[in-house]
Amino acid sequence: MLDLLYLIPLFPLIGVLLNTFVLRGMSEKLVGAVAAAMVGASFVVAAGAFFQLLGMPVESRHVEQDLFKWIVVGNFSAQVAFLADQLSMIMMLVVTGVSFLIHVYSIGYMHGDP
Repeated sequence: MLDLLYLIPLFPLIGVLLNTFVLRGMSEKLVGAVAAAMVGASFVVAAGAFFQLLGMPVESRHVEQDLFKWIVVGNFSAQVAFLADQLSMIMMLVVTGVSFLIHVYSIGYMHGDP
C-alpha cells in the first residue's frame, strides 16, 4: 500500500470531479454516497499504508515516493513527492477518518436542504 500513497489525495479529487460534472442533478443519496465512498477509500489506503509502515524496521520507517520532477535548473531539481513517516501517517489517518465521518454525518444532516 505504500506505493499507492498518491491515491490518498486522488480519490477525493475524483469524487469532486464526478459530483461536479457527471452526477450533477442526481439524487442526494447518490451524490453523498460517492463523496463518502471516495473519502472512505482514501482512509482505507492510508490505513493499509500505516500497517505496512508498522511492519518495517524502526530505523527505516519512512518512504519517499517521487511523482515527477517539477523544476530542473542546472544541478538543481525540485520534485513533487510524498513522504510517509510515522507522524504523517497518523495525520493521514486522522484527517481521512474524521473527513469520512463528517461526510456520512452531513448526508443525513443536510437531507432535503436545497
